[in-house]
Amino acid sequence: MTILVTGSAGHLGEALVRTLREAGRPVRGLDVKASPWTDVVASVTDAEAVARHMAGATAVLHAATLHKPHVATHSRQDFVDVNISGTLNLLEAAAEAGVGAFVFTSTTSVFGRAMNPAPGDPAAWIDEDVRPVPKNIYGVTKTAAEELCELSQQRTGMPCLVLRTSRFFPEADDDGDLRGAWEDANLKANEFLFRRVDVADAVDAHLRAIEAAPRVGFGRYVISATTPFAREDAAELGADAPAVLARRVPGYVEAFAARGWRMSPTLDRVYDNARARADLGWRPRYDFAHVLERLAAGEAPISPLARTIGAKGYHDEVFEDGPYPVAC
Repeated sequence: MTILVTGSAGHLGEALVRTLREAGRPVRGLDVKASPWTDVVASVTDAEAVARHMAGATAVLHAATLHKPHVATHSRQDFVDVNISGTLNLLEAAAEAGVGAFVFTSTTSVFGRAMNPAPGDPAAWIDEDVRPVPKNIYGVTKTAAEELCELSQQRTGMPCLVLRTSRFFPEADDDGDLRGAWEDANLKANEFLFRRVDVADAVDAHLRAIEAAPRVGFGRYVISATTPFAREDAAELGADAPAVLARRVPGYVEAFAARGWRMSPTLDRVYDNARARADLGWRPRYDFAHVLERLAAGEAPISPLARTIGAKGYHDEVFEDGPYPVAC
């Protein structure tokens, strides 16, 4: 019953391996970097190593990837090799080994330009029916890997679910203007309304996906904290988000005022996780209401798991202009 976790030295990968080990479930972590959570040091681009270490696995949680922060520091070919070819290696080895469930960690970044309406337009309501319009090599390769997952399921019958996760990293925002204008905790609290998920909830979604995969076969799911907003709020969110929030969550005004915090004047998108909750039985705990509850108690609003893992960064070097260089 071994679960193979790729990217085990990364933020989500460590969270997955930690959680599985603590539950006493057999798990094998694979990563190019050695770590306490990595049992096998190997790259997903190495088809022989992937096939060798797939032996005995009953499920795969494929979290290994090059991320958006690597766009400026890695070649487009690197992204193709890791995100596309690496995923293909895993899919083929898993199908050959008779794996019962394959869960691919994708990203809401695949939606790309679909998430950026013109100023004053309604906020984009992002669910699984929105067509991805990737805007960089990261989004392109993750979208292609999703398609490989669907093709593999159709061709081999191996259950395969795609989880499009929103932000769960604790690092400061890469946008210098935002970093300069907002307290980091305020910015991240706001994100739980429309574009953030706690890593503990992301882990729970992956584990529930393993159980649901044989029943579902293939599916794509948005994995983000449950928003208090409704689709009919989209037009007003694009013009006056604080007014909508005051109506939906009246208690936020006092809670934010006590800390000198503020709400973003407008929102450009809202991620809708309804399908994941319905199909996977997923119930994310760390939403905006939880943020307010923890603040009222004088506690950090993130999960104990998120606090334990902390920030990892994406590069070995430090950059002068932010947590990582920005490129489109």
